[in-house]
Amino acid sequence: MTGPQRKTDTDLPSPPGEGSTGRAVVIVPYLREGKAVSTALRSPQARLDEAVGLALAIDLEVVSSGLVPLSQIRPATFIGTGKVEELAGIVRANDAGLVVVDTALSPVQQRNLETAWACKVLDRTGLILEIFGRRARTKEGTLQVELAHLNWQKSRLVRSWTHLERQRGGFGFLGGPGETQIESDRRVIGERIHKIERELDQVRRTRGLHRSSRKRVPYPIVAMVGYTNAGKSTLFNRMTQSEVLAADMLFATLDPTLRSIDLPHGTRVIMSDTVGFISDLPTTLIAAFRATLEEVLEADVILHVRDISHGDTEAQAQDVTSILTELGVDPHSGKLIEIWNKIDALDADAADRLREVAKREKNKPVVVSALTGEGVAALLDEIEQRVSAGRSTMELEISSADGEGLHWLYEHTEVLEREDGEDGLLKLTVRVAPERAEGVRRRFLNA
Repeated sequence: MTGPQRKTDTDLPSPPGEGSTGRAVVIVPYLREGKAVSTALRSPQARLDEAVGLALAIDLEVVSSGLVPLSQIRPATFIGTGKVEELAGIVRANDAGLVVVDTALSPVQQRNLETAWACKVLDRTGLILEIFGRRARTKEGTLQVELAHLNWQKSRLVRSWTHLERQRGGFGFLGGPGETQIESDRRVIGERIHKIERELDQVRRTRGLHRSSRKRVPYPIVAMVGYTNAGKSTLFNRMTQSEVLAADMLFATLDPTLRSIDLPHGTRVIMSDTVGFISDLPTTLIAAFRATLEEVLEADVILHVRDISHGDTEAQAQDVTSILTELGVDPHSGKLIEIWNKIDALDADAADRLREVAKREKNKPVVVSALTGEGVAALLDEIEQRVSAGRSTMELEISSADGEGLHWLYEHTEVLEREDGEDGLLKLTVRVAPERAEGVRRRFLNA
């Protein structure tokens, strides 16, 4: 690790071990009875595989990785003294400059482990923040990541670095003891947080205006969500003929992307690709990215993309459901479509069995391969059915001289067909959202 990738105006001191190398040791602590030290519903080995993937996502060289069984959690170092000493030997033998501990560490635990191992230590939250910091491309994404990082870093100031206890000189005519370094750093962080929050409020207002303008154009919103690396961006590209970054790595997509597409029977929708979810997603990140994820809250249809070939697909699905619920989205509502992606990654027999299982599922998941295109046509049909389910189709006749009325219909309904009659009348077939149906009837059918 070479330190922060983006400078801020906080001018804070570097934590111990900041100049460490890119050689990393990855460990996953778990209680001996088999229960993972987290809220995730997956095995310790699966968590280790994911933690290694997270480390690789920021180009770390993982020189050693393993599980660390615990009989209990130690307040000072999280793991036992014997294991701390054993891992110190592994760190020295591999010339590692960083240890990734796949759990949430307190500031004291992190400091003590850094002292014992003479290298930098990152817990799960810190590692995810590092990844997000490198992936952010837009101003909004950068601000959101920085806000989350500063809120996390603020908690690290409590007894994290001993040098922060020294005092600075006082100010004013009387001098006085002045403020301690930790108070100064906390104040600087607080000021930066306040500034970012003001900027993000402006982003939210701008995004809200964009959503309002889209609502005036009757295009439904279809938002894609799913566990990180489930194949959302590949599917998004397949459906929209776009070239959004799609890579076999965790959090390839961070900044949201919007594209409009025409469904098989002509309905135009706006597709939104969002940041991937992950188990134990730091609450600071959920709060920071709420502005981005508001696209999901406003969506007419939500596509929950699952990597059905992954060994922990059920646990991943539960993690996504939990985050959707936290955001205020009912995962059991009629607007959610579950997509079983990466069917191409299974052998033929397993893929056939899965297709049969999907037919019997109550929520009727759509089986697809974003890579080969299998099932995408069926998915587009299903999206169109969901979008059209609450919308009514009307046959209207208006005078060709009624330019204002014609403009209103194009602005507030979907004009499916138009026929210009010789008698000066326009025959229109329109599809109308429920909230606009009564307005159309009053204006065009009751005249």
